[in-house]
Amino acid sequence: MGRALEIRRDVASAGDLRRLARRERNRRTATRMLAVAHALDGLSRAEAARLVGLERQALRDAVVRFNAEGLEGLRDRPKPGRPSALSEAEQAVLVATILRGPDLEHDGGAEWTLPMLCRWIEGRFDKRLHPASLSRVVRGLDLSRQKTRPRHPEADEAAKAAFAKGGCAVL
Repeated sequence: MGRALEIRRDVASAGDLRRLARRERNRRTATRMLAVAHALDGLSRAEAARLVGLERQALRDAVVRFNAEGLEGLRDRPKPGRPSALSEAEQAVLVATILRGPDLEHDGGAEWTLPMLCRWIEGRFDKRLHPASLSRVVRGLDLSRQKTRPRHPEADEAAKAAFAKGGCAVL
């Protein structure tokens, strides 16, 4: 049997790890923090892992990453996957365009819709997106699907302002 894996103590104490785990939003990261805190308190690795619902090997992996990277080693690593359809620069342009709103003559509408945005992206970036895919991109940019109240393209803004002030009576 090999010797026990030492846990570095210069980063955080067991109490610090517990406090950080209470504030951590990611449940998996908080679980790893609590397991390492139990191990720092002197519990056996098997008991420390069992208390938080981990396997001993998972706790060992967490300790190795904690020793190498500190607290960041306990966080989940980014998952590999399909890259985003739009680059970060293109996403920034998309956000600015959505917030600015469409041009009635050029874009063909008074409010953005997903199909209109798909046509705009195809014309601007030469990339074809389905409206459902664009919906995921837009939600990923923290923009809401909700639209503002529709406005008629030929509405008279002066008449609307006069009506809002109570000046609609004709004498």
